[in-house]
Amino acid sequence: MTTNQSKQIINVEQGLYIKPIELNGPEQMATDLFLLEKSFTKNDFSMAIRFYTWDGNWISIGRNQTFIPEKWIKLSETMKIRIVRRVSGGQAVLHNGGLTYALIWKNPPKNKRQSYLIATKWLIDGFRRAGIDLFHGQQSVSIQNSNCFSTSTIADLVDKTGTKYIGSAQFWKKGHLLQHGEILIEPSESLWQDIFNTNPPVIKTSTIKKDIILKFLKESIISSWDELNWKNYNFKNQEIEKIKEIAKNKFNEFSYLS
Repeated sequence: MTTNQSKQIINVEQGLYIKPIELNGPEQMATDLFLLEKSFTKNDFSMAIRFYTWDGNWISIGRNQTFIPEKWIKLSETMKIRIVRRVSGGQAVLHNGGLTYALIWKNPPKNKRQSYLIATKWLIDGFRRAGIDLFHGQQSVSIQNSNCFSTSTIADLVDKTGTKYIGSAQFWKKGHLLQHGEILIEPSESLWQDIFNTNPPVIKTSTIKKDIILKFLKESIISSWDELNWKNYNFKNQEIEKIKEIAKNKFNEFSYLS
């Protein structure tokens, strides 16, 4: 191997794929923030993606969402749901039976609309592999409704009937992007009624196993950024301890941690 060939291999930017894990709300949010902060100081990756599920029924509140219905507080006090605030924007999301993704991107387009279009294209491609065609929403951003899935903007993906399958939201820091998204798969009708006083969207993903959807999405993001050297990444013990510290210090506002 020549010196130039060696340099080319060393200089290939990496994409990190973090194995799916089920944690409570504060620990999931802390993990995403940890990865974003890692992107500021480490040059060993330019993008990271992870999918995860939640330990229990959780509502995540948008970064700037100010109104928290009293009903939700009462439900959280009985532990029927638990509440955590995201660093990303948008409205409330119920995490139950679905799949959450977090994308960390060091060099996204600076235009917000363009960043949403590119940072969700792999989701469209992944769902097409599953036989479901999705499109970007066309509605204006609204702060009148507390339920993320009640509207569909350019950040969201809907089917041809306008039914929303995926809601996404962003957080920018130092030019780096953390994009959160919730993928509906098997939403609980009773919980949606309790929390949002409505039925969940009627979606086709309930007939597709979650691990199959995950497989298609992983394949899609790797092929969408095929210039990256993708590798599976496991957190080191000291990183896990740091994540737990972040969860305790920054994400316990609504979590009722002991």
